[in-house]
Amino acid sequence: MLKVVIGKGRCWTCWSGSGSSPGLQSCMHCPRCLFEEGQMGSWLCTWTTPKKESLGWVWLIVVIEKYSQVSICCGFLLNQHYNPAFVSLQMMKHAWDNYKRYAWGLNELKPISKQGHSSNLFGNIQGATIVDALDTLYIMEMKEEFKEAKEWVEKNLDFNVNAEISVFEVNIRFVGGLLSAYYLSGEEVFRKKAVELGEKLLPAFNTPTGIPWALLNIKSGIGRNWPWASGGSSILAEFGTLHLEFVHLSHLSGNPVFAEKVMNIRKVLNRLDKPEGLYPNYLNPSSGQWGQHHVSIGGLGDSFYEYLLKAWLMSDKTDEEGKKMYYDAVQAIETHLIRKSSGGLTYIAEWKGGLLEHKMGHLTCFAGGMFALGADGAPNDKTGHHIELGAEIARTCHESYDRTSMKLGPEAFRFDGGVEAIATRQNEKYYILRPEVIETYMYMWRLTHDPKYRQWGWEAVEALEKHCRVDGGYSGIRDVYNNHESHDDVQQSFFLSETLKYLYLLFSEDDLLPFEHWVFNTEAHPLPVLHKDNGNKEENQK
Repeated sequence: MLKVVIGKGRCWTCWSGSGSSPGLQSCMHCPRCLFEEGQMGSWLCTWTTPKKESLGWVWLIVVIEKYSQVSICCGFLLNQHYNPAFVSLQMMKHAWDNYKRYAWGLNELKPISKQGHSSNLFGNIQGATIVDALDTLYIMEMKEEFKEAKEWVEKNLDFNVNAEISVFEVNIRFVGGLLSAYYLSGEEVFRKKAVELGEKLLPAFNTPTGIPWALLNIKSGIGRNWPWASGGSSILAEFGTLHLEFVHLSHLSGNPVFAEKVMNIRKVLNRLDKPEGLYPNYLNPSSGQWGQHHVSIGGLGDSFYEYLLKAWLMSDKTDEEGKKMYYDAVQAIETHLIRKSSGGLTYIAEWKGGLLEHKMGHLTCFAGGMFALGADGAPNDKTGHHIELGAEIARTCHESYDRTSMKLGPEAFRFDGGVEAIATRQNEKYYILRPEVIETYMYMWRLTHDPKYRQWGWEAVEALEKHCRVDGGYSGIRDVYNNHESHDDVQQSFFLSETLKYLYLLFSEDDLLPFEHWVFNTEAHPLPVLHKDNGNKEENQK
């Protein structure tokens, strides 16, 4: 039976992203077709005037189908029949293709200038976007792109450079990306490169306490800390965000030293008194004492707590020490940092020497997903409470998006001076393609199946397409409260690794990277749970 469906939507196959009319074209076979091979009906897309009021940029699509299902190939309709996972895949294709065209082999892309962008976080190591995007390409079945990325890694990824790198950033993006690519694909080159890089990071732990330096020259092995960090301190979120990757490095290499290094960090932390049960953001690697008593679940603290929970989950729930540290920390956070605004919004404040600053960063928005992910193991029958806490944080972070002109969230937002979930300082109004809010939507969807999280994710897609998509890729925004777009001209590698991957997972079935088999590092790189009953090599479960 033939069916004809007419609706408003956009043809991704025919549209080049240039803003020019594609004219009348026929649909060709696409890798994410909703039909099986050879079963496609024919369809045509006709150009009409694009309107930027919504993602719907009104296209007229006529779909002629052979089957009774009402769906389309290579596009979507703006009624109930679009395929949002496919849209996020096409966003990935636009980001990747432009990186390849203008910045191939460099760390990141400047999509307005259409040239490469390099950050001092990676020293002279190149290819951050390639390594960060490997698993996203694989998960989205972008096979040709994955193949060319793998070939670049084989031939060009070089760690023998005389340069100072951020141990934290190189670990979560490069080590994490290589480990994930190995576990997903089984390609040996990724395992070898991950272990090689892990070995080059080991000198960072050569401190009196074993708390690693933030910065390391990977040729000389000389480390130091950020000069601005509280009297030469290491940062909680940096030295606390090595555990997952280093445990897997030991698992894959057979060398226990990686796991020993990160387990020693816990020993140091457990010997220390915690003010009000909280973990300050700064710890001196020489004295083993806390620096300033500043506590944040956002920048400088965030992923430390995430990795306590995920270390327990990744161990197949055998890491009782990690479990206890996580739930004890959450109890202290609830007591001392979590507050509710007069308008009913739950937020996580920052703690500075006993005084609260009623500010919440975009980075902090990951915590909604974290609380929900940890709900099942919560003590004292608090599972429902932790799910609700996650839902409340998700709602607050959605409000931080919804209260801007561009419907994209600011870097930080406040709850004082009569404002709620709004940035009041100019240097907090930017959006750099961050993933944390979408990350929380993904976790909340998977754990509750409340449809509002997919709706909120779709709102984010619309805003990204309307304000961040440019001819040369995707760019951050300098002021999300301004009606006029001012782009920062950087396509961050984490946009491909995290933001687009979490969108794709939000709109995909739950059996794609199921939580019982995978945990995500803080750069959204999936790492397998090390099941108790498995042998030396983790089964590739996808």
